[in-house]
Amino acid sequence: MGRRDLVVHAFGRETRESLVSVDGPRFGLVVSKAVGPAVIRHRVARRFRHICAGLVDVVPADTDVVIRALPGAAAASSRELDKQLRSVLRKLDLLAGEGDPV
Repeated sequence: MGRRDLVVHAFGRETRESLVSVDGPRFGLVVSKAVGPAVIRHRVARRFRHICAGLVDVVPADTDVVIRALPGAAAASSRELDKQLRSVLRKLDLLAGEGDPV
């Protein structure tokens, strides 16, 4: 599901025994060269990592979320990126126990 500055893919993990166990949701980021030069891409990735850290407690533990930044993410504020990501997660029914966004 997409928004103006990002696209989100979410997958439920099967609860099976594996060599690596993860307690909580996992987030992956894709920030391509289309977003901008390295400095801009790293800034966008840092913003998304910070946003995802705040979502760990409200996204179901058995969920993998992949966020693909679109070129507009370079100019968007952190608040706008957070709003767009939460909007998508809410639409996918993945925000458990959360009130209205900030």
